[in-house]
Amino acid sequence: MATDSTYGSRDPTRPSSSTSELFGGVYARGGVAAEVDDRAWMQAMLDVEAALARACAREGLVPEEAVDAIAAACRAEAFDVEAIGVQAAESATPVVPLVQALRQAVGDEVAPHVHHGSTSQDVLDTAAMLLARRALVPLLEDAAGVADAAARLADAHRDTVVVGRTLLQQAVPTSFGLKAAGWLTGVEEAFGGLVAVRDSVLAVQMGGPVGHRDPAVGARVAVELGLVEPVLAWHANRVRPAALAAALGALAGALAKVARDVTLLAQGEVGEVRDGAGRGASSAMAHKRNPVAAISVLACAERVPGLVATMLAGMAQEHERAAGAWQAEWGTQTELLRLTGSAGAWARELLERLEVDAARMRANVAQLAAKGVQGDLGASGALIDRALLAHRAAPR
Repeated sequence: MATDSTYGSRDPTRPSSSTSELFGGVYARGGVAAEVDDRAWMQAMLDVEAALARACAREGLVPEEAVDAIAAACRAEAFDVEAIGVQAAESATPVVPLVQALRQAVGDEVAPHVHHGSTSQDVLDTAAMLLARRALVPLLEDAAGVADAAARLADAHRDTVVVGRTLLQQAVPTSFGLKAAGWLTGVEEAFGGLVAVRDSVLAVQMGGPVGHRDPAVGARVAVELGLVEPVLAWHANRVRPAALAAALGALAGALAKVARDVTLLAQGEVGEVRDGAGRGASSAMAHKRNPVAAISVLACAERVPGLVATMLAGMAQEHERAAGAWQAEWGTQTELLRLTGSAGAWARELLERLEVDAARMRANVAQLAAKGVQGDLGASGALIDRALLAHRAAPR
């Protein structure tokens, strides 16, 4: 069975290959980028081809002796990713040149058994789901880290009084712990949505040319790759890719909420929290300390809604295979995973290192009291406990 993570850990501060070296430090932070780069895509497609060969052999469709040769050849490092990308322009899919290269690699005797009965869409759709499953490993790990950090802040600051703000205006005092519990709950709810997608949406695609292939092969490929077996082929039913996109968008939005609050609380006039990483220098104003991690979360999350919209817009597909809308998904899903993963890595670092200035919070509340505004923490403690209890019970 293929493993969930192909390449292991890497330096989270370094952009992955196939991302901008100049902007990758912001947009490709954390472990997700390496799971969605060109080499990862190539390996996912090859893993599908190897699983297909094994499934076909077990169904008596290809000889057993061909499987070992095909599986041994399915190594991304053995193929020229750039050349296959160039050749993909001739067929509007990288699978055609990849299959040609794989057939050459296994030799004339085994070549006819490569890609047996499958289409480019079978391989690409299944690879996209496999790639997403692998990318969700570090993505969910970072999201869980964000939730854990928010939970610690909620517990530690349950009695830390802070000015509540509505419509960007001072309201009445509340608890900073309750604010952190709100962050926690939002991230947990989005996390749960992604777990549900991982467990029930990421499915194999083995429908053949028009979707009426015997499902036995697809069922075996699903087991081999750890993917869901769908009721029917979904080559023109794009609910699954759209559901993944929507869940990623929800998590990016929950992370952006945290980051937006931090940027507002870190303003000089407010001064209630600080990015604790000791960075944020200005090129022109030495006195400034910019909240880099929060800014980076927002930079990533800002790009996500448009990508989600692209995935939703592509759901109206023609007959049994779309002309253009399907092809638009590949890079869009890749960017969604990379950006949401980067936002998660930044947000985890943000909350794990966040410096909370309780004294400044009390001083700001005192200014509010001087205006005659009174208030207490109400049921904040009990509400924080509810959030922490739900956090401890959340699936991982």
